[in-house]
Amino acid sequence: MLNFLETSAATGTAASLLVTVLPLLVVIVVLYLIMYLPQKKQDKKDAEMRASIEIGDEVTTIGGVIGRVAAIKDDTFVLETTSDRVKIRFRRSAISSVEKLDMGNDKDSKKDSKKDAKKDAKDSTPAKK
Repeated sequence: MLNFLETSAATGTAASLLVTVLPLLVVIVVLYLIMYLPQKKQDKKDAEMRASIEIGDEVTTIGGVIGRVAAIKDDTFVLETTSDRVKIRFRRSAISSVEKLDMGNDKDSKKDSKKDAKKDAKDSTPAKK
């Protein structure tokens, strides 16, 4: 009979330990899913954006400086800020946003703009009676 009491006491402490630790583990998993994974995804997206800058792109830095990229080296780039051609060197990690330079190489946008121009010209001609 004493063995029965000892085993039930041992399983009781294991169950109480599980009840104590399980909510903590659930909270940690939920915080991981809610906070860490989206941040990791955003960091990957930002790194991809910073790696894709080219000469001529308009860039905004984390300090609020806006200008066009004049030169690119390994981890730095030169930003031309005003019409006075003031040039400042920044690290790539200082980029907040990039607006790509549109060279007009996109064939689909050319086709769409031609279709829109034809449609506008057709609509603007006076109707014959």
